[in-house]
Amino acid sequence: MTRAEAPPPLVVAASLAAVEGLVIGILGIAELVHLSSGRLTMGVTTAVFFAAYAAGLVFCAWQVNRCTPWARSPLVLSQLIQLGIAWNFRDLPAVAIALAVVAVVVLGGLFHPASMKALDHE
Repeated sequence: MTRAEAPPPLVVAASLAAVEGLVIGILGIAELVHLSSGRLTMGVTTAVFFAAYAAGLVFCAWQVNRCTPWARSPLVLSQLIQLGIAWNFRDLPAVAIALAVVAVVVLGGLFHPASMKALDHE
């Protein structure tokens, strides 16, 4: 299948995952901007982690949008982690709900029957 043949639920899931990656990349940049000498090592390693995670998430979203089956698994794992993060933010309902809704929409798009069929290359 090609990108043009990707079903709408899969395109929505990939798009939202790419946006998540961009937001995580922005968080990595923000971490670099707020570096201080007292926490230099922690700040740099956190920024590198966010950058790598963001790049991986955007790459997997791009591959899923091209109907590459292997890329679904990292996106599913990322959304499950995001649901856990949403639970940790339960004291901030707006943040928790936003994180959970996006994760559920991405998971729904990835496991939609049309998406499953598009990603099945057997």
